[in-house]
Amino acid sequence: QVQLVESGGGLVQPGGSLRLSCAASGFTFFEAYVMSWYRQVPGKERELVASSVGGHLDYANFAKGRFTMSRDNVKNTVYLQMTSLKPEGTAVYYCRAFRPEVSYWGKGTLVTVSS
Repeated sequence: QVQLVESGGGLVQPGGSLRLSCAASGFTFFEAYVMSWYRQVPGKERELVASSVGGHLDYANFAKGRFTMSRDNVKNTVYLQMTSLKPEGTAVYYCRAFRPEVSYWGKGTLVTVSS
């Protein structure tokens, strides 16, 4: 059974850092999947934060210079290191595994940026 489990969310002060993890299980050829991080604020659409496609990383403009995505294809885990967090970064952060024929989502982890 395919599963994505996010962890690492929590309460952090503005300007602080947080590292999210997404552990994947049940995947065949995990390295063949495009792995992405999304975030969603209640009442708003889910938005892309970062993606890992092969050895290439793409970031949303708001994430460039502050967020770093990485993946470990041996541990079947992806990470999102977030620094200089802002209050508008408060959201549920989701992990997604994608291939043209299939897409899987985790249940998300809540990040709250507040003093």
